[in-house]
Amino acid sequence: MSSPSSPDDNTVKVGLKGPTILNNPRFNKGSAFTRDERDQLGLRGRLPFAVDTLEEQTERAYIQYQSRESDLLKNSFLASLKSQNWTLYYSLLSKHLIEMFPIVYTPTEADAIAEYSNLFRRSEGLYLSPPEFDKMEEDFLDACEGRQLDLIVVSDAEAILGIGDQGSGGIAISAAKAVIYTLTAGIDPAKALAVTLDVGTNNEKLLDNDLYVGYREKRVRGQKYDDFVDKFVGLVKKHQPNCLLHFEDFGVTNAQRLLAKYRDQLPVFNDDIQGTGAVALAALQAGIAVTKSKLADQRIIIYGSGSAGLGIARQLRDAIKLESEDGKIDDKEASSKFWLMDKHGLIKKSLEKDKIRDEIEDDFIRSEDDWGSEENDLLTVVKKVKPTVLIGTSTQAGAFTEEVVKEMSKHVDRPIIFPLSNPTKKCEATPKDLRQWSNNKALISTGSPFDPVDNPDEGKKYVVAECNNALIYPGLGLGAILSRSTKMTDSMIIAGSKRLSELAPALTKKDPNESLLPDFGDAPKVNFEIALSVIKASTKDKVSREDTMPNPENEEKLREWASRKSWEPKYMEYKYDPEGLK
Repeated sequence: MSSPSSPDDNTVKVGLKGPTILNNPRFNKGSAFTRDERDQLGLRGRLPFAVDTLEEQTERAYIQYQSRESDLLKNSFLASLKSQNWTLYYSLLSKHLIEMFPIVYTPTEADAIAEYSNLFRRSEGLYLSPPEFDKMEEDFLDACEGRQLDLIVVSDAEAILGIGDQGSGGIAISAAKAVIYTLTAGIDPAKALAVTLDVGTNNEKLLDNDLYVGYREKRVRGQKYDDFVDKFVGLVKKHQPNCLLHFEDFGVTNAQRLLAKYRDQLPVFNDDIQGTGAVALAALQAGIAVTKSKLADQRIIIYGSGSAGLGIARQLRDAIKLESEDGKIDDKEASSKFWLMDKHGLIKKSLEKDKIRDEIEDDFIRSEDDWGSEENDLLTVVKKVKPTVLIGTSTQAGAFTEEVVKEMSKHVDRPIIFPLSNPTKKCEATPKDLRQWSNNKALISTGSPFDPVDNPDEGKKYVVAECNNALIYPGLGLGAILSRSTKMTDSMIIAGSKRLSELAPALTKKDPNESLLPDFGDAPKVNFEIALSVIKASTKDKVSREDTMPNPENEEKLREWASRKSWEPKYMEYKYDPEGLK
């Protein structure tokens, strides 16, 4: 729904009537249209007699949802509901957030995206393809007509949710991310736009599918690709300069370089790089607080150096630099705290050039002077480095073996171990094994949800933190949106990570057996706290453009102001006006 003119005004003027308003998910209320609204909007004979409340509609929708026998059918039901009535859709999800999150996002959304062309019924955003390059501005303006956007989520669908290249199905991941922004950060869905840059696909299964709905060509690469992306970003800068541009599931060869190219030009965020790094940083900061050590004193092995692993390394490195007491730690010194590994072992200068990805900065590449020519498997590296932190983003199930964990535990009292690979079957080690092999000392965060682990020494369970990006990226985005920041700075992200770590139950309850991150059920409250910290950092960095925002030093007024900006799934009262919203 669109926000009323004032917090006390629950009335919205609309310029739609009859079947037109019933077919518009932004304004449709279904059986909740009042008698007066039915008279004004030409709906009397088009609806059953009874007038329902939103609560009654939500209860009915939940019963319908439960009747679906598989997760994919439940996903399809929710997608259909979203296409009919946004308010009811978000009301249902909000009331059952933990239950339905895996249905509208990972893992079920990945299955739905893989079947996107086979299941296609209705468009859900903006589709842009190279053959229509010259018409891109016209199509962009048509999608944004009459709207000042707060958020654009865009994907080129090359690296979707662990299932790879999905071509035009990428629109669904953009839409899913926008949904999570609304659910956990209160972004008005009328001010969000999902976009796919359908530049072709190298997925032979899609190309051979007669029902494929996308651009049926191999992926565009090189200068043609860059020109295509550049034109799109230019349109955002020109026509929606105040909105946040969220890059999602771009391939490893493009994700980091596009972020680097555009991050100083407009507020840009890449969840796969910055969101993953930010939530991992938060969990690590909580773990470090438990061990009463400092971030700059850690020795960190990152096992798996793709987009996620590199994103985490860069985020942690930036935090080490910004949090240094004297401010004198530079990139080289901060990078020296890391040992990056991939399928070739430790990333070091003696490796053949084609075995070191171009995206890996020189400062992260270990020199032979400090390593030598020893074997560089994980166990050998652990023996030599004596790490305090071990992070897995390799998707290699069982990579963190009993021998590796026991060796690490010899040299640190509370090893911090994060097997972050998704899904569960690709996790580097299970929390149960990690606790057992470390004599119940390991501090753990995982990429997938795990049940608490028995802790026989203390007669209680150890709660495993889930490194869920949805605990932080909506709050980071909300902070940038509310402050109308010209860009998303490193210190804004780190401020959000620090606030998230402060909310960890292990710290708030002063119990190391509690989780290093808040429960996902608290995501809306947590992301609001993160947003406030981001706003304060944006002001300090002098990138905020919002004139109506209270002085961030006045915490009470800032909270009140930010709360009023939040969209909630509730019905407004409609008055018909031909010049009203459409």
